[in-house]
Amino acid sequence: MSSETITSQLETADNPKDLERIVINPLTRVEGHGKVTLLQDENLNIKQARLHISEFRGFEKFIQGRPYWELPVLVQRLCGICPVSHHLAAAKATDMIVGATELTATAEKIRRLMHFGQTLQSHALHFFHLCSPDLLFGFDDDVRHRNIIGVIEDSPEIAKQGVLLRKYGQEVIRITSGKRIHGTGAIPGGVNKNVSKKEIDYLKQDIEQMISWSQDAVDLIKRIFFEHYDYHMSFGTIDSNMLSLIAEDGAFDIYHGGLRAKDDKGNVIFDHVDYTRYGDYIKEGVKNWSYMKFPFITSLGQDDGWYRVGPLARVNNCDFFTTPMAEKERQEFIATGKGLPIQSTLAFHWARLIEVLHCAEAIKELLNDSDISGTELLNRGELQSTGIGVIEAPRGTLFHHYEINDDGIVEKANLIVSTTNNNQAMNESIRKVASQYLDGNKLSEALLNQVEVAVRAYDPCLSCATHAIGKMPLQINLINANDELIDRLEKRVTGEISRTV
Repeated sequence: MSSETITSQLETADNPKDLERIVINPLTRVEGHGKVTLLQDENLNIKQARLHISEFRGFEKFIQGRPYWELPVLVQRLCGICPVSHHLAAAKATDMIVGATELTATAEKIRRLMHFGQTLQSHALHFFHLCSPDLLFGFDDDVRHRNIIGVIEDSPEIAKQGVLLRKYGQEVIRITSGKRIHGTGAIPGGVNKNVSKKEIDYLKQDIEQMISWSQDAVDLIKRIFFEHYDYHMSFGTIDSNMLSLIAEDGAFDIYHGGLRAKDDKGNVIFDHVDYTRYGDYIKEGVKNWSYMKFPFITSLGQDDGWYRVGPLARVNNCDFFTTPMAEKERQEFIATGKGLPIQSTLAFHWARLIEVLHCAEAIKELLNDSDISGTELLNRGELQSTGIGVIEAPRGTLFHHYEINDDGIVEKANLIVSTTNNNQAMNESIRKVASQYLDGNKLSEALLNQVEVAVRAYDPCLSCATHAIGKMPLQINLINANDELIDRLEKRVTGEISRTV
């Protein structure tokens, strides 16, 4: 049952305060499975709001025992929406393992082209298919209309642009990696193919239209944003630290760079940090009600060190874009903050579409670069036991860290995915929306959809973000004909079996 169907599930929790438990399950129009629980007292005040990641994947364990050269292909099975991001993060980590301290110009530019295609298609899918119904029709629009079909009916040109922008991004991925989903283009030390002249000419046919539609999308979100400026600036808005990769000269860069973190006032916490030292700056906390970790900046501690990643963080953190149209839009975006970082949760959409425009411009530049047709595809060096690859996935900073043995077999793996980095921030935005709009109100589907709107702004990929936290029980319940629990057994990963009733 879901807030996107008829009504949200209501449950009474067994707790000393006799709070009513409201469950939004599953969250809709996001990738993966999760739920939100709200606890409400007899006066209709929200006492607790939490985002729960209810599915379990465990890829960190799956890839143990596998040879390192399989990882770029294997780990992208984490997700069908952002596989290229995992593909490239793993490729960068295995570059380090094979001692490729520097890629050939052809290999790096093909990987960048692949990543621009990935970011373009992922952002187009998220904005046009998943979020535009809320933004175009209003958060309280009738649920039967508040979806992509409603967009097609009411705004067919907008819907068409979204579909074709995504299709173009997928074609870039296909040409650079072999397939639209789960390709094989990046390998340890480089790539396995270049881009032919015929393929370049094919992609050039539509690139000017893609740039034009990307600019239209930015204009659309600005119009939506400024029509209800005060609302968009306050809805679910939280003050947070922000983390992203940054190029050596401070430019926006989603493929490579150093780590930059700023506080909620825009002051630098750390800058141009070698991402292979991420463990010195970021730790991962856990909580017993979610399979997703809670990363934080070590120097600030778990309570104050949580941060946001993704388009909002990247556009706030960078000093400039290297493409002219996106840079013009960045300047307008930043000016809205009047000297402070933009903290509006809904501004994620604005920043996301500026990135779409940059990706389209950058793809055009690379299609005119002869290096992508070069023949020098691989570099190798001396084998290393550790590989760390970091990239800016569409949803934010993505960490892949592997340790291998002398036989090249993975013995340890740690993944911090983009949505995990945003975990605490999503919970904070949910709490803010609950206190702003749900407190003291009799809850309805339209009101509960506002909670989902706050989550969707982050473009979470819950499939990517699920990890074990040391307790993943198999639970068996024995229930009688009167629906009464008679017995419960739990088997833990250690093999231990315990009776909990």
